[in-house]
Formats: sequence, structure tokens, C-alpha cells
Amino acid sequence: MKKIIVILLITALVPTLLMAEIFAKTGTAGLQFLKIGVDARATGMAEAYTAVTDDISSVYWNPAGLALKSDKDQFFVSHTNWVADIYYDYAAASKVTNYGTFALSLGMLYMDDMDVTTEEQFGPNGETFTNYDLSAGLTYASMFTDKFSFGATVKYLRQNLDKYNVNGMSVDVGSLYNTGWKNLTIGMALRNFGPDLRYELDNDGDGSSDEDPFDLLDNDGDGLIDEDREEVEFKIPMNFSLGVAVDLMNRGNQRLIASGQIDNCVDREETYNVGFEYKIGTFKIRAGNQFNMDAAGLAAGLGWTLPLSFGIIDLDYSFTEMNDLSESFLKSPHRFTIKLYY
Repeated sequence: MKKIIVILLITALVPTLLMAEIFAKTGTAGLQFLKIGVDARATGMAEAYTAVTDDISSVYWNPAGLALKSDKDQFFVSHTNWVADIYYDYAAASKVTNYGTFALSLGMLYMDDMDVTTEEQFGPNGETFTNYDLSAGLTYASMFTDKFSFGATVKYLRQNLDKYNVNGMSVDVGSLYNTGWKNLTIGMALRNFGPDLRYELDNDGDGSSDEDPFDLLDNDGDGLIDEDREEVEFKIPMNFSLGVAVDLMNRGNQRLIASGQIDNCVDREETYNVGFEYKIGTFKIRAGNQFNMDAAGLAAGLGWTLPLSFGIIDLDYSFTEMNDLSESFLKSPHRFTIKLYY
């Protein structure tokens, strides 16, 4: 029990210390795709999910939840139609072993090719370029007791913009503690903890970057002073979540879950999420709201569990309101998720 308390305290206090000197600076963190939620069940509950998560989607929300279904291997695919014709696909697979549960995950944000524009032509020059963001993770989770689980994920990150790219690493850690009373669960997760990133650019093609533009040297002999000055570092969107979930009703084939959550991210003010899920038989209805966030609001979703001879399939859908960023209902974020337990 003492070990559990120590782990809970560390999980809660470390993010506080890390963010102690950081205040909300909108637009100062890169790799923003890491903040786009995956899994239609979670987003249908307005992302109030840190204490609810109990399946393969935990690799994104709270790796500790991966250990809760320790009798089944799982597979998960999620597709998101984001705003501005941007798409985000995510997939994960887990394997239960005698040493705990392991999972591999891959997420990719992408869009259609875009036109290259130049100052000389003041418009498209006939060429196109592409842009994508990618994350790949390895997750481990285990039950330390029948009420407490802990998990961690190591992620490789990449952002590619035309011929420019940057690579990095980050870590997620999380914990879940079920009190045993009405399934009351406390969840904590620290996501995207890692070093700052920086592009290394060699625009003048002399084989060097981070050159000193003030030494008045022309190292590549092109008649111009070195063009590749040092690039500015940028943060990744580290986020700490603290959530609580409880069964308001659980009898027969009906269950009603309520969840509340606080999120603290390095590049915005604290946000507050509330979500609900009502299950009757194999059908689920979800709703929730995100507060203190300009580009988010109401969320809703549906789910259906389909038992098959080789396993169980969950089919989920969610809609998220994006306020001024949504041109219409059809151009708002829609998510579709398939989970397989076998």
C-alpha cells in the first residue's frame, strides 16, 4: 500500500514541479497533433477519459488502463476527419504476457498535397508539397494490486514539412486507482514529456547549420554571408490530466458513468472536462463538454458492442463541436473507431 501511495504522489507532483515556471503561451508549442484526441468513445465523453479508460485506447489517454483487460489481446483503429480537410489516423495492438501487457501504437496526421507559392510569381508555381506528423509508441502496463495499475509509453515523434523535418522523443506515464466504492476511480496521466525540439536547416547548401550570421563570413563561397542562423527551439505539448470517474448507476444491463477531469497543458490555460456514458445492453450513448477552451465545446457519440465467435468488436462514433473553426456540421471533427478484443 505504501508503494502505491508513493507512486500516486510522484505521478501527481512531478508535473506540478515541471510546470511551476511555465505559464500559458498559446502557439509556443509545436507538434500540435499530439493534442488531438483519438478514440470515439473518449471524444464522445468530451475527453473526460483519464479515469475511465480501460482498453487499448489507453495507450493514448492513460497507459495504466491497458492493464485492466489483462485476459484479452486487443486491436484498435481510429479515423478522424479534422477541420480544414485534415485527417488523423491512429492504430494500436496489444499483447498480454506473464510480465504485463505490451502495446505498439502508430498515429499519423496528414492532408492533401498543397501548392508551392513563391514571392516572384506571387502565387502557385505549379509544384506541390506535402506535410505530415507522426508518432510511434511502445507501451507497458501492469496491475500492481487488484485496484491499482501503472503504465508508461515511450514515443518517437516526427514532423515533416516539404523537405524540412524534425525528430524527437517523449514519454507518457499514468496510474489508475479504483477505490472499490461504486467503481470510483482516480486517474492521473502525464503525456508528451520530452525535450524541446529544433529544426536543423541548411538553406544555403554549405553543409553547415546554426551558423553565425554576425561574423560576416561566407563559408560556402556563394558571395553571401552565411544564411543559416541558429533555429529557435520549441516545446512539445506536455499535458497533465487528473480525472475521477464513478458509476451513477450499474444494475442489470444498464450502466451510467460520470467523469470529470482537469487538464494542464504547457501552451494554454487549464481546461475542465465533464463526460457521461449510458449503456443499455450492447448500445451506448455519450455526451460531454469541454470548458475554458476556445476551440472546443459540446461532444456526443454512439457505440455498439458486437459479440462474435472469435471475439468482441466495439464500433464507436463521435462528433465534437469546434465553435468558430467548424464551418458546418459536416466539416466538424467526426471520429470512427473499431476495437477488437480476442
